[in-house]
Amino acid sequence: MSVLGVDIGGTNIRVGLVENNSLVRIEKQKIKADGTEDEIIDEIKSLINRFSLNQIEGIGIGVPGVVDIEQGIVYDVQNIPSWIEVHLKEKLESKYHIPVYVNNDANCFAIGEKQFGCVKEYKNIVGLAIGTGLGAGLIINNHLYNGRNCGAGEFGMIPFKDHNYEYYCSGQFFKNEFGLTGKEMTEKAERGDKKALEIFAQFGLNLGEAIKMIMFAVDPEVIVLGGSISNSFKFFKDAMWNSVNEFPYGKAAENIAIKVSEIKYMALLGAAALYYDALSKNEINFSSNIRMIPSNDLLIK
Repeated sequence: MSVLGVDIGGTNIRVGLVENNSLVRIEKQKIKADGTEDEIIDEIKSLINRFSLNQIEGIGIGVPGVVDIEQGIVYDVQNIPSWIEVHLKEKLESKYHIPVYVNNDANCFAIGEKQFGCVKEYKNIVGLAIGTGLGAGLIINNHLYNGRNCGAGEFGMIPFKDHNYEYYCSGQFFKNEFGLTGKEMTEKAERGDKKALEIFAQFGLNLGEAIKMIMFAVDPEVIVLGGSISNSFKFFKDAMWNSVNEFPYGKAAENIAIKVSEIKYMALLGAAALYYDALSKNEINFSSNIRMIPSNDLLIK
């Protein structure tokens, strides 16, 4: 089976070919963020056109915005002002005549980790993408759960202290409170800077509070961390666990697993995994005659 995964970021568009259960090829280009709706769609098409589509079974697309999952309509994409309401699924299916699935990038991260990553053996998963913001995706009983408006798992928007969890549990914490990016704070911590290490410890306590809230809300088996800040896990791991271990139900704190994503290009793999998730739920919805291949357990080579 061959599937294309498309990652639409703020600065780049990437398209990856997942073939025989492996990411075998990546094409990318800078995005014209100030372009019109159609100009950016043309950029996506130009990347897709670099691949031979004869054997492609489907296309999955991750976007940093709200998505109507059933219709594949994208609303208010971050960093692309012209993308207010884009009927992306319709536009690409009419062009390529293969099924297209569109979802929020945090949801793609979660389903990608389930299909390809370190949490394949779990049924109930929360994927936390910790970068410039705090995004999340939910896997319930082995399948991606989107909610009615693609908003399931938006834990970052829940009030916390004088702001919300995103403010205190993402790169915003370092930028807004201390005037440094997460990368700059990490560089200081790598040099043993005492203040930076203290700040990461506070970040870990904040994240632990977010994890406890998630445990109360959905009680997952495992939480997998991704995003740029997760690369600094060693600096906030202990403080995070100190907070999590204060969960009032001791057995739940003992049982929860917390892992860090291990695979590069999970955004592309996660986008491709949208197709596999739909296939496993028998939700392939397309009018053309397309050869369907039963899904298998997926492994990265």
